[in-house]
Amino acid sequence: MAQFIEKPIIVEAAGNKPKVIEEYIGRVNSKTTTISVARMVSPAGWEEPPQAPRFTEYTLVLKGMLRVETQTGTFDVHGGQAIIMEPGERVRYSSPEAGGAEYVAICLPAFSYETVRREG
Repeated sequence: MAQFIEKPIIVEAAGNKPKVIEEYIGRVNSKTTTISVARMVSPAGWEEPPQAPRFTEYTLVLKGMLRVETQTGTFDVHGGQAIIMEPGERVRYSSPEAGGAEYVAICLPAFSYETVRREG
């Protein structure tokens, strides 16, 4: 049966500066546990603590640049580019450039505070 999502729900974000997370599909807005889809808007200079999630995260950057620091290297993901993070891989996200970043994050299974496993 179809489930119409009229608008996103704003969920709490981690980091040193305010970041907007608009969850369209996920545990909070649609009570979906299999997948989450959220639009993120992070300001210039935002950074969050490292994490080692128990989910796969697919990130599509729409505008700006999202820096993704992993165990194997650092990736500057610009508007029109994407990155996939596998479960258990230590990662740290930030938006160091002027203008920040706007991106869509899709998590399988859905994001939860228990499975994100943030440090600190």
